[in-house]
Amino acid sequence: MSYIRALRGRQILDSRGNPTIEVELTVDEGIVYASVPSGASLGQNEAIELRDGNLDRFQGKGVLKAVEYINTILADILIGEDVSNQLHLDRLMIEADGTDNKSKLGANAILGVSLAVARAGALAAGLPLYRYIGGIYAHRLPCPMMNIINGGAHADNSLDFQEFMIRPIGAPNFPEALRWGVEIFHQLKAILKAGGHATAVGDEGGFAPSLQSNEEALELIVQAIKKAGLRPKIDVTLALDCAASEFYDAWSGFYIEKKKKLQNKPFEQRSTAAQIAYLTQLCQNYPIDSIEDGLAEDDWSGWQQLTEDLGGKIQIVGDDIFVSNSKFLRRGINEKIGNAILIKPNQIGTLSETLETINLAHTHGYATIISHRSGETEDTFIADLSVATNARQIKTGSLSRSDRVAKYNRLLAIDLALGNTAAYS
Repeated sequence: MSYIRALRGRQILDSRGNPTIEVELTVDEGIVYASVPSGASLGQNEAIELRDGNLDRFQGKGVLKAVEYINTILADILIGEDVSNQLHLDRLMIEADGTDNKSKLGANAILGVSLAVARAGALAAGLPLYRYIGGIYAHRLPCPMMNIINGGAHADNSLDFQEFMIRPIGAPNFPEALRWGVEIFHQLKAILKAGGHATAVGDEGGFAPSLQSNEEALELIVQAIKKAGLRPKIDVTLALDCAASEFYDAWSGFYIEKKKKLQNKPFEQRSTAAQIAYLTQLCQNYPIDSIEDGLAEDDWSGWQQLTEDLGGKIQIVGDDIFVSNSKFLRRGINEKIGNAILIKPNQIGTLSETLETINLAHTHGYATIISHRSGETEDTFIADLSVATNARQIKTGSLSRSDRVAKYNRLLAIDLALGNTAAYS
């Protein structure tokens, strides 16, 4: 047994320069740290991150209240407890909060402590984090879904679709998959520069040019794949995160190209059926094998139709509709919605609940994608989590910005540690 000797939270900054939480947890074997990310496009059913609301400090985004709860309520509950009992400790925090969405103490406070507990447990056991969580069979490196063109809430450009990603499915191993992604990224930069486009990057490290359409973005990425000497569809496929809830107009029931509308440019508005038809056409014209949040989170009947039309051909990923919550995933399973789920620990608030949702997904044949948030830190927990849970896929941004690259570098280290037992999805 190893006992929690001290627990302390503090306010730090995330990759967007907004406050977030770092937790320091002490056990007999040493001190560990964990920090918490934050999203820009949020599902309405996500667990609540607690913000101070004081507009005189950090535009109301401070987290000093959540830090105080870590240093008082959660410390009082957890100090002296056996750090290896993750499920019990997570349950103690959930019960202390007492709300369905962790709005009393804050999901950011609870998650920071939960992740630190896991790290401390690994330290006490003398195991790497992925092995501590996943056991002896944790050996599979995930396929990275690299967001190389940013749009939506992640960039100040004209693209409503939030992420245009590449998936190096044909790579023989993770290091090669990463190399392919890096080379495509740099080829894309050269293509954008030659075309007179800006090569500044968005929140997740991908380029954020002001393009005319989603199709133009896809065309440029296909060009970059070819210029890198790789084969679209065979070596590298494309993936989209539409983040459709962000441009769905609930009053009219239409999906509206809001950015173009705000810029007084010609824009399209599509019914659910038209949005599905549009996504189907994109899949026919480009090597797309994964679409995330193609429809809004409340459009459950539309999701059923989207899954029926495309679910047998590509990956249909639920993010905002499931919010990493087993309750919403169960509904999706029962109603035959999607065939994959994005996993963001801060959407649900503890490691135990995250693992519960992953296990439910795998039991029912849903693919899982471990994911970062657009406001990140240098914490690499999700890299270990992707290997520990045999998730086979990870979303952690583009091939720039240290907050994104840190996760890839951690996966390189895990691959090296595993040696010839490492497998690639």
